[in-house]
Amino acid sequence: MERKEFLRSLGAGAAFALTFPCIHGCSKDEVDGNIVEEPTGVDFTVDLTSQEAQALVANGGFILKNLVVIAKNLEGNYVAASQVCSHESYDQVRFVNQDGGIFYCDVHGSRFAQNGTPLNQVDSKPAKTLKIYNTELEGSVLRIFE
Repeated sequence: MERKEFLRSLGAGAAFALTFPCIHGCSKDEVDGNIVEEPTGVDFTVDLTSQEAQALVANGGFILKNLVVIAKNLEGNYVAASQVCSHESYDQVRFVNQDGGIFYCDVHGSRFAQNGTPLNQVDSKPAKTLKIYNTELEGSVLRIFE
């Protein structure tokens, strides 16, 4: 029995039930991140001598905390941005060592300068600025705040 005949013998409902998961699973829009709201009232610290901050030792390293990307840029300065992309609110913004260091969301390819300015347009949507947070270093404690 050929596939067409087999599906026809099952009926439309069963054929749909068998094929829908494949169509959905093969979709280009499938994303590993979550859609979340941008954090508000951000004000926390990171002890740069702690295990959680080890990635911040080297220029270009970053960590994720409280939906914020905290990075030590290529010049050795600390920068922080929302982990929530301004394009479609996925929590996938990371710091990458491209073009002098940028914030990048791999869901749809949104790219942002370190000051939050959009560097490209995605899906013909108007570019929105990525939320940037203040950083303040006091000894080995880095404060991230609005």
